[in-house]
Amino acid sequence: MRLRAAGRAEPEDVWLRYADPRRWPGWSPQIRAVHADRERLSAGMSGEVVSVFGVTAVFVVESVDDARWHWVWRVAVGPVRLRLSHRVLRRPGGSATELVVEGPAVALAAYAAPARWALGRLVRG
Repeated sequence: MRLRAAGRAEPEDVWLRYADPRRWPGWSPQIRAVHADRERLSAGMSGEVVSVFGVTAVFVVESVDDARWHWVWRVAVGPVRLRLSHRVLRRPGGSATELVVEGPAVALAAYAAPARWALGRLVRG
């Protein structure tokens, strides 16, 4: 599944919203809290994302490219495994973000609407 959102936020600001997991609940309304072993997004970082519904997902960050504003992580909720690839792009008047999610079709269908909402908030100026 590939999702994209565009907005007025500067791409550097969008990247900083990704790079600090403590900020994720501010733009991703389905996230209540993030508990990570590091304060800044980096390869090998691991932790848990707690949803507003109390569901906890464990994660490991696979790669981070600060220069290209791109990062990839693996997330598990019980037996469901997802691989998410995020990218921030510069565009006239602001930025865009792209998310590619790999996983079971049922999980992708359930995740699509909240992910679209969060991405729109991420790039909002």
